[in-house]
Amino acid sequence: MSRETWAFIDSGINTPEYNMAMDECLLEWHSHGELPPIIRFYGWNPPGLSVGYFQKVEKRIDKEAVEQNGFRLVRRPTGGRAVLHDDELTYSVIVSEDHPEMPKSVTQAYRVISEGLLNGFRNLGLQADFAIPEGKTGQTSSAVCFEEPSWYELIVDGKKAAGSAQTRQKGVILQHGSIPLSINENELFSCFIYPNDRVKERAKRTFKDKAVAINHLMEKKVTLDEVKSAFYRGFEEGLHIQLQPYKLTKEQLEKIEDLAENKYKTDAWNYTR
Repeated sequence: MSRETWAFIDSGINTPEYNMAMDECLLEWHSHGELPPIIRFYGWNPPGLSVGYFQKVEKRIDKEAVEQNGFRLVRRPTGGRAVLHDDELTYSVIVSEDHPEMPKSVTQAYRVISEGLLNGFRNLGLQADFAIPEGKTGQTSSAVCFEEPSWYELIVDGKKAAGSAQTRQKGVILQHGSIPLSINENELFSCFIYPNDRVKERAKRTFKDKAVAINHLMEKKVTLDEVKSAFYRGFEEGLHIQLQPYKLTKEQLEKIEDLAENKYKTDAWNYTR
């Protein structure tokens, strides 16, 4: 049985604003039928603190600490809580809502797309499973994404190992997420405002019990390229597709640069909520 061909883009390491601009542009182009469904891999330089579309920054995020750490804050077009993107593989999936394999339910669409993540972890030899929260809505008062798994996010040894967020615009699903190879808890928690140091230290201890990164689980550390290979195959297996590398045109890259500069780099977008 033949598999549907999706585009694959490894856009490499780019600024936080460029990464979010590319995801928005890919969604736009797919909505117009200019591109097939897409799997994209990418990284961040400088490291980015991405906040959810509806998340408040004022009195929650320590903007001075973000800058002192050499990070850059960017607001995502998707919901959810803040994520520090540094030593990780970031992925995005862009596919039409009316695709025959995509459920109408947001939660069930998460399940289908996350089959790719599940297979990726298993390709690394890690026994990942879907999170099925009991008696929880997936919402907490924390500003930190990895403190709680939501429906069908990936857990390994009972800890959240990947965080994802989704939006639906113009008839298209955009799901993107973070697969950390390592996590620096001190840098992460320095970016958030807490009532006092005691509360911050308690939050850090709680976080360590609930979140985990790939190289904290592996007997032998894996490289980013090894992780990319595992998840490339994971998405092909989990979504029953064939990936074909796609090269963006000069004109497309210029549009991404323009959107990055004039939207995702602006204080009006990043701080106004």
